Amino acid sequence: MLKVNRPTPSHFGIYVTDLERMVAFYTETFDLTITDRGEGRTFKNTLVFTSASPDQHHQLVIASGRPKEATFSTVMQISFAVPGIQHLRDISARAAARGATEIRGLNHGNALSVYMLDPEGNTVEIYVDTPFYVSQPHGDPLDLSKDDETLMRETEDICRRDPSFMPLAQWQAQFARKSPAPH
Repeated sequence: MLKVNRPTPSHFGIYVTDLERMVAFYTETFDLTITDRGEGRTFKNTLVFTSASPDQHHQLVIASGRPKEATFSTVMQISFAVPGIQHLRDISARAAARGATEIRGLNHGNALSVYMLDPEGNTVEIYVDTPFYVSQPHGDPLDLSKDDETLMRETEDICRRDPSFMPLAQWQAQFARKSPAPH
């Protein structure tokens, strides 16, 4: 059971046109597990619940019902944290093989990210956090052909040149001081 002490973003859902293609894309590209599937009683769509964590029944819900003529997605982005830089390379390749387009890397200083469009045009981000903080938005090109050590050294150099730079632990301490007390 997920433990929270204040309202905490925990899952999201997207409407899709081709349910089976999109379920395959997300389960095969991001190793999500289908936890449930069915027709809604009051919400008359087919829903597929997926998760990467045994602590959360669903983190992504894929719902039928997106009209075929819908060419613009109102989903700003769907983001997946990954364990390391090599996962950015591996998942990007799997996503491309499964129909993702416009794959590009960005170095945000606080995270190394790869963005893409899924087969129905929703923006997806995969990212790995860094131990640095710089004000956002921040985006430099990310060249994943470089080795991990070089990428982290270059990221730290970029961050230290930014006037807002601080170690992540310092930013986290500031966040904790600003956060409201639980009700």
